[in-house]
Amino acid sequence: MKDTRILLIDNNESLCSMLREYFSSHASIKVVLSASNGSDGLDLIINKQKDYDLIIMDLILPKKDGLYLLEKIKENNIDKKIIIVTAFNDADTIRKVSEYGVNYFILKPFELIDLENRIKALSNESGKSKSLNLLYNNLQISVSKILHELGIPSHIKGYQYIREAIILLYNNPDMVGAITKELYPSVASEFDTTVSRVERAIRHAIEVSWNRGNWDLMEDIFGHSVDIDKAKPTNSEFIVTISDKLRLEYKNKIMS
Repeated sequence: MKDTRILLIDNNESLCSMLREYFSSHASIKVVLSASNGSDGLDLIINKQKDYDLIIMDLILPKKDGLYLLEKIKENNIDKKIIIVTAFNDADTIRKVSEYGVNYFILKPFELIDLENRIKALSNESGKSKSLNLLYNNLQISVSKILHELGIPSHIKGYQYIREAIILLYNNPDMVGAITKELYPSVASEFDTTVSRVERAIRHAIEVSWNRGNWDLMEDIFGHSVDIDKAKPTNSEFIVTISDKLRLEYKNKIMS
């Protein structure tokens, strides 16, 4: 299998070093080019197109920011797969990013295995499936936005598990009657862990959310399914309710 060659553009040297080390012994993924600012990154993007397959970049960069780079990529008709990894979680900016054909948007901090899985998924996809990537990307952004607004910090394990569970249920609604038997095992397999750890981490994340989240949003999302004044939702109620909310929102967008 041909290596996926990465162009990495990020001014966080510790992250860059960590990614180089992580992929240094990887059989099919290599960081071959890197830049610590947008100006140098743009030079590599334009002049080294034959040397890389995929761009991983932050939005917040010295000299030229990520949005400027995405604009230049579009202007120059550069057809490369792109993953944004950033701590910048502004909804308007995320919408702009999605318009440039970015394949994935990953919020920092993130699990390295999560990034690896996205790279592998892109490497195995044909050009025809790009629209599906964008749909999944938009769904992932929507789920991440809701979880952040509900007060779940992205650095805890439960955040990753809940996000994956919501997306899985969104794409496989038949799982609604098999949360324990099918959904949890699927999440556990994705993150190479056990079902019991997934369940405990999700429960902990919901408890954190209930203590620090946006109560108006909780009322809006869970008000008709649980009594938020008395008890937090169960894992299943939390995952199913958010999945249903997103499914309805996407349906309305498609129909409008």
